[in-house]
Amino acid sequence: MQLLESGQMYLETILVLSKENSRIRSIDISEHMGFSKPSVSRAIGLLKKGEYITVDPDGYITLTESGAEVAHKMYDRHRLLTSFFSSLGVPEDIASKDACKIEHHISDETFEAMKRHIDEKQ
Repeated sequence: MQLLESGQMYLETILVLSKENSRIRSIDISEHMGFSKPSVSRAIGLLKKGEYITVDPDGYITLTESGAEVAHKMYDRHRLLTSFFSSLGVPEDIASKDACKIEHHISDETFEAMKRHIDEKQ
C-alpha cells in the first residue's frame, strides 16, 4: 500500500502525541490536527489496513514497526528542516509550516546531504 502525504502526517502526529501520552485515541489526533472525527476515522482505518498502526479493543492506537519507521523519518525531517530555516532567520511558526510542506517531498539523497552539510558546520 502506497502511503500518501496525509498518511505520513497522521503517523507523525501519532508519534508526537505518544511523546506526551502513551495512550492515543482518534479523538486526540482529531483535536491535535484540527480535522473532523469522520476524516480521522477514515484515515485510521486506512493506516490500520496498511499495517502502519494497530488499534486495540478500547480504541487506543499504536504504531507498528513500519508505521514507527515512517513517523520517525517524517519527524526527524521536520525537526531538522525547521531548525535549518530558523537558523536562517525565518520565524519559528513559518519555519515549521514550511518544513511540513517540504518533509514529504524532499528526496532521501537531498535530505541526507543537507544533514551532512549541517553537521559539518557545527
